[in-house]
Amino acid sequence: MNINKAIRVAIDTGKVYMGSEETLNALINRKIKLAIVADNCLADKKADLKKFANLNKIHIFEFKGTSMELGAICGRPHVVAMLGIVESGDSDIFELGRRKE
Repeated sequence: MNINKAIRVAIDTGKVYMGSEETLNALINRKIKLAIVADNCLADKKADLKKFANLNKIHIFEFKGTSMELGAICGRPHVVAMLGIVESGDSDIFELGRRKE
């Protein structure tokens, strides 16, 4: 699977929260089904993500790139450290939650 393409298609055709605050709030409120986090996400934000994901049994996919690269994939001119996937749209992004990393 082309991860970058799956992320982009999910953003274009599904429902996705972008950014650490939006993603964490959606995770706390049990709105997301998959979380994606950039390699260089701040340690405290990543720790919060892991804590709430474990409580809610949500898989976290660690994106092998920076928040700037993730932002570019999302079509944003700024960094995006986290994504919260609610609906996959036409992508197969939920397969990331089933893969062995």
